[in-house]
Amino acid sequence: MRRTVEEGPGGTGGAGLRVVVVGATGNVGTSVVRALTEDHGVESVLGLARRVPGWRPPKSRWEAVDIEPGGEDLVPLFIGADAVVHLAWKFQPTHHPAETWRTNVLGSLRVFDAVAAAGVPALVHASSVGAYSPGPKDRAVDESWPTHGWPQAAYTREKAYLERVLDTYEIKHPEIRVVRMRPGFLFKREAASEQRRIFAGRLLPGRLVRPGLVPVVPGLPGLRFQALHTDDAASAYRAAVALPVRGAFNLAAEPPLDSDVLARLFEARPLSMPAGPVRAALAAAWRLHLVPASPDLLDAVLHLPLMDSTRAREELSWEPLHTSVEAIGEFLAGLRDGAGADTAPLAADRTLHQRLDALADRVVRA
Repeated sequence: MRRTVEEGPGGTGGAGLRVVVVGATGNVGTSVVRALTEDHGVESVLGLARRVPGWRPPKSRWEAVDIEPGGEDLVPLFIGADAVVHLAWKFQPTHHPAETWRTNVLGSLRVFDAVAAAGVPALVHASSVGAYSPGPKDRAVDESWPTHGWPQAAYTREKAYLERVLDTYEIKHPEIRVVRMRPGFLFKREAASEQRRIFAGRLLPGRLVRPGLVPVVPGLPGLRFQALHTDDAASAYRAAVALPVRGAFNLAAEPPLDSDVLARLFEARPLSMPAGPVRAALAAAWRLHLVPASPDLLDAVLHLPLMDSTRAREELSWEPLHTSVEAIGEFLAGLRDGAGADTAPLAADRTLHQRLDALADRVVRA
């Protein structure tokens, strides 16, 4: 049975936009919900997630919903909305890509179909830099760059597949204003514990990830990528909800991050090395279930292009308030402090003893 939690303090306010945010409790969702509830042009925000959070900002209400096939009917939840922002995404388990496909692709198809059936006039979808085909590292590409992803990695493969789905969807439903947001890697302090669990694993000692304690940063060929503070991405989402725009928008802050920039951040030394040994070590750790991030994801990162965000700046009047270095620096500080938030995905770190128990359980079940 679906469980509903009503508005937070302040009710729904005056007349304005009614927005549904699907996947509202993660790294991006919490920032988007906050940005929307702080917008005077937004009347109410309905947050959908698998687990209802304790966090309830003004003008918001929550429902526990599963978007996977067999889950709740989404159409009644979308009827009357001015826009649906679709953010729900499952990164794990990378060892079982059929499971992530079920949520990320089949679940997204249910969201898209429900938007059309409910007559919602706008769909804002969270795509990613990961949707892009391999591209240059010495110049930035615009939104016309091919979006075929890196086929070996589940994350990029699924993002690219949904780009193709939306190509057809826009033709079938010209009455729906479809916006595709393609941000770089997103960081904020409150997401540190979640991202450590997703990508590095529960055993990473966050307190050791501090300047002066990391001796070297690997300078791998192709290690040049873009990052963005999650709150800055959320301001672009808010603008995409309110403005009559369509199509794709790249979102990235300056400067691009490489081994030299990361080495300065860690007060370490950049060390040039081939990608092969690093990938082999990651592959071994992944096969042993010591880290959750697959070596295919590393391959994707090394091949992703740099993005040009000119369209977002011009059409959304968007400008990031944080540099990429500030965004990742805030994340690293949160990692050292075990930071989190009052939602299930962003829950703060557990103790080392609890992490060891969880690892042992995963290895046994594997």
